[in-house]
Amino acid sequence: MRKILYKILLVVNAVFAFSLLVSYLAVIISPGAFVLPAFFGLAYPYLLLINIILVIIWVMLLRFEALISVVVIAIGFTHFSNYIKLTRPSGDKSNTFKVLSYNVRLFNYFENKHGITSEKKVIEFLKSQKPDIICLQEFFLTGKPAVEESLMIDELGGRYYSHMKVSESVKNRYYGIITLSKFPIIRRGEIIHTGSSSLSIYTDVVIQNDTFRIYNNHLQSFRLMRMERSFIDEMTASDDKEAMNEVKSLSVSLKKGFVKRALQAQVVKDNISISPFPVIVVGDFNDTPVSYTYTKIRKGLHDSFLNSGYGAGFTYRGNYPPNRIDYILYNSPLINTYFEIIKVKYSDHYPIISYFRKKN
Repeated sequence: MRKILYKILLVVNAVFAFSLLVSYLAVIISPGAFVLPAFFGLAYPYLLLINIILVIIWVMLLRFEALISVVVIAIGFTHFSNYIKLTRPSGDKSNTFKVLSYNVRLFNYFENKHGITSEKKVIEFLKSQKPDIICLQEFFLTGKPAVEESLMIDELGGRYYSHMKVSESVKNRYYGIITLSKFPIIRRGEIIHTGSSSLSIYTDVVIQNDTFRIYNNHLQSFRLMRMERSFIDEMTASDDKEAMNEVKSLSVSLKKGFVKRALQAQVVKDNISISPFPVIVVGDFNDTPVSYTYTKIRKGLHDSFLNSGYGAGFTYRGNYPPNRIDYILYNSPLINTYFEIIKVKYSDHYPIISYFRKKN
């Protein structure tokens, strides 16, 4: 019996160790060429956790087989630091400006049957944070966009310049992204994602006589169906046929999302590469650090969480497993001194903030 259990545990370990190895390929292989590693990359934090548990089991059994997962984890250790930071930064906020990015989930407009939205709570939250630059994704409004934009600025105290891009979903209902800046805006532009409702804009702002380009992005979502049901419900439907249909639908949605985001990441990166100014790139990438999308956009840039964050970096808190999909990236003319994920529950994302100062 012990031999049978040993063999089962060894096979399970081999499967999950191999799966973790495959997840590492997600950062270098475009989903457009081969999509399978992207699925494993999405599951990376959970594959890592399972391998850690297996190491503990083998150690408790005093078996050298613990080295199987130890070696695999060591190979991809840099990915671990993309999720969890164990060293606390100094957190110096003096002589800095503050950037906030937040996917507000359409202010939960379609989540409440009684028409109660989270808009007022989000506005109050933004007022309390007093960011110098605000980048919102899945911004939602009804009525004339210009009027609603002006009203929002007034509610925030009237001290912001704005750059908004919206798409009309149905009559007089709009969704989109908006960048608000206490610093003067001298140029507004947008990046077109063909065949998608995804939005990216760039905004040139002047901070103490220097110009910086702010990229605000909401990249292709997975467009998962029946979001009101939890991930566990979908995976454990009582009817086997229904469960298989759910899994198939989920797989198709994930695949389309991976492929489209890879293309969008290339378009965004091409635009960043020709920016005449230092950049700050923020938003909901809808992809994890172990992904082709994140790796493509981040190349040549710094990640605020890696530089000055602390603890677990998960920013998504919705119906599906938590993960890190929201980012604030920047390049070297800026110094990042502090990063924080703020655990307020007005959306299925947490807002993230980062403090910057200019180099002398």
